[in-house]
Amino acid sequence: MNKTIQTVESAAAGSAFLIEDVYPLIDGGRFAVKRIAGERVEVWADVYRDGDAVIGAALLWRREQDREWQREPMTHRGNDRWSGAFVPTEAGQHSYAIEAWTDEFATWSHGVARKQRSGADVTLDAIEGAGLLTKAHGARPNAAAVIIKQCEDYLQTGEVAPLLATELGEAMAESQSRPDLTRSPSFPLTIDRDKARFGAWYQMMPRSQGQIPGQHGTLRDCIARVPDIAAMGFDVLYFTPVHPIGNTRRKGRNNAPVATEGDPGSPYAIGAAEGGHDALHPELGTIEDFRALVATCLEYGLELALDFAVQCSPDHPWLTQHPEWFKWRPDRSVRTADGPYSDIVIPDFASVDRAGLWNAFRDAMLFWIDHGVTIFAIDNHDTAPLPFWEWLIRDIRRRHPEVILFSKTFARPKLMKGLAKLGFAQSFTYFPWRTSRWELEQYLGELTRYPERDFYRPNLFVNTVDLLPYHLQSGEPWAFKSRVALAATLSGSYGIYSGFELLEHAAIPGREEYLDSEKYQIRQRDLDKPGNIKLYIAALNRIRNDNAALQRTANLRFLGIEDGETIAFAKEATDPANTVVVAIALSRHAREFWLPLGDLTVDAGGQRHHVTALENLLTGEQSRIEWGGIRLRIDPDRDPALLFRCLA
Repeated sequence: MNKTIQTVESAAAGSAFLIEDVYPLIDGGRFAVKRIAGERVEVWADVYRDGDAVIGAALLWRREQDREWQREPMTHRGNDRWSGAFVPTEAGQHSYAIEAWTDEFATWSHGVARKQRSGADVTLDAIEGAGLLTKAHGARPNAAAVIIKQCEDYLQTGEVAPLLATELGEAMAESQSRPDLTRSPSFPLTIDRDKARFGAWYQMMPRSQGQIPGQHGTLRDCIARVPDIAAMGFDVLYFTPVHPIGNTRRKGRNNAPVATEGDPGSPYAIGAAEGGHDALHPELGTIEDFRALVATCLEYGLELALDFAVQCSPDHPWLTQHPEWFKWRPDRSVRTADGPYSDIVIPDFASVDRAGLWNAFRDAMLFWIDHGVTIFAIDNHDTAPLPFWEWLIRDIRRRHPEVILFSKTFARPKLMKGLAKLGFAQSFTYFPWRTSRWELEQYLGELTRYPERDFYRPNLFVNTVDLLPYHLQSGEPWAFKSRVALAATLSGSYGIYSGFELLEHAAIPGREEYLDSEKYQIRQRDLDKPGNIKLYIAALNRIRNDNAALQRTANLRFLGIEDGETIAFAKEATDPANTVVVAIALSRHAREFWLPLGDLTVDAGGQRHHVTALENLLTGEQSRIEWGGIRLRIDPDRDPALLFRCLA
């Protein structure tokens, strides 16, 4: 008997409201939705209760470190669907939630209005309404003045009209008690700065920036390269690891298992007698040189990104200082990685002193942050457990919300998405292996749909120090231009690895790897080699900077054209006045095709209008739209990409 009573009482004390189908939400709120500071965060939800009472709803949000919530009203959109929005202005971790309550005064007002329309007597209803005014509390001065005035008018006239005044309803909406106020769980939201959404990355090997053949480059040589990289329009200078390199099991040229005298080794075999993850390779220079590099980058509008690899060489100081952080074989030799990676050691992230190991990696990252690094590309992170990455990202972001972490792995698709959910601001993609039109449309369609678009920010690299895709190994200029144009226009963030602009394409036969890779040797380049496409890349980056539509990824919309070897798409900025249409050839031969634009509209003077003309963003030439589209011709040997701004 008592158990039955307790069950009934518990049910009776439950919430009057259901708040369901919240959007956006990642895995029920387990992981954070991602947005950019200054960007409008729009939230939708089903909010309802039994009966026909008038309800109110509000969207709450706050920074993680704040105690008080900020509130924005939500609007009923029909069928119990509500929406609201807010604009966070600072990078960092945030939360949002939804509140709902019964608006007793509005419910009374609606009931009285219905009775009046039917001719019924509302005298008693007016008395009840006046009684509700006595429950108002905490009203702001203006609202309190309205409540007092309308109540006095009612008492003087006995008429219900003063109680039905619009201004009284608004005053009571914020002032009456809310005994059935219901709040949803709070949901996580990550706010990043704009660089997490939009940037052009240039990756290079610091030691290969010298001009004397065979001589190790320095950070001062890297400083001399900054103006040229900035002139191409890049805004992120991305370095491979800059730490001391181990000697034990050092790799030779082309990943030979044994190095010869003078071979510099792979920079990913981190650690030697000179230091580990918080040390500079001595031949690169000093920490003062590093600071000078950071300052020069900022002077030219670039940020410095560093590869951060959670691995060691067998000579890393940690192996002697903290042997418990590693796995050892029966003969007391350290367990190294297999095959081509035998020059590195993977720490034991589940060791008895895992806290010490985790903190050591965190402290190494903080060291470089203190020296001006704001972006880290995490290499080989699929060798560390997921809880480590979730902890590291949260700890770093709590201390430095401006820092951007790029997940560089191209492992299994679900693992890549899982790492993005854990908090990486950007992620590598399978773009280098998507070459046909249907592959590109399917893959980019996947990355720009819900929920992927709310947690996975793709960074489309066309090549990397580890990767020379087969489609670039012919060295044909049109192919290099086509791929960089695709990367630069499909995504807000993209990157190239040094040498791409020079059309470098010598590969190890049968493999997607560079022959004589500078991972294992020092190289020098003629940076103005004839036939380079530096001006072409600079033009693409200029167009990206001038057109907000190209600075986003999720706004991608593919256009249906009959030519299967050409891809076309449109992108619209948050300000719909800027809409860009792109067509890019995916094979070498010249072709003509019809580009349909019939349902595409742009904003002009606050109103939507159909596109009437296209302006070529390279030449400035304008072409009229007739019969809902335009016939175009692409000659890939001249330029495989056509970029247009839409005009109304």
